[in-house]
Amino acid sequence: MREHGVLKRVLLCYRAMTTQVQAGHPLAAAHVQDSALIIHDFIEGFHEGLEEGYVFPRLRPGPLNSTVTTLLTQHARGRVITQYLLTQAKPGGTLSAAASTKLSGAMQAFVRMYEPHEAREDTVIFPAFRKIVPAREFADLGQHFADLEHQQFGGDEFTAMVGRITAIEQALGIYDLNQFTPQVTPYLA
Repeated sequence: MREHGVLKRVLLCYRAMTTQVQAGHPLAAAHVQDSALIIHDFIEGFHEGLEEGYVFPRLRPGPLNSTVTTLLTQHARGRVITQYLLTQAKPGGTLSAAASTKLSGAMQAFVRMYEPHEAREDTVIFPAFRKIVPAREFADLGQHFADLEHQQFGGDEFTAMVGRITAIEQALGIYDLNQFTPQVTPYLA
């Protein structure tokens, strides 16, 4: 599910914004708003619907029932956090220090929950789903998901979302992938 790549990039933006607040800089409401809208529209409004409608039911009942229950609870809590971000970060201007601190806390909670959430889906849920779904049905589901994306958004929404997240990353100064490459450290020399 390529949507996880978009989610990871929004999590990076949330981290960058949180770091800004910790350094004493206020948040730009537009960055918070657009990041949260990507989560709301593409992750919660599309991707999680696919998981909840097609993936999770196939793993219940079974040994992953408890994990699926937790993932569903986390989807619901994530939606609450996203709604909070959207209502508090009205577009236009810079947020106050107090508002930036509150929104930073919400973004931290979202990241703290979704990093392990996504990792569990990628390493446990999706491999288990792949094992129980015949290859032909799996391929058909992939096409069905693409058709649903086109119906819901009217085009290649994935590419549009990647473009939007790229713009946010550029504005936050985290787009250049090279900046994340560590220098050789003493323990590597």
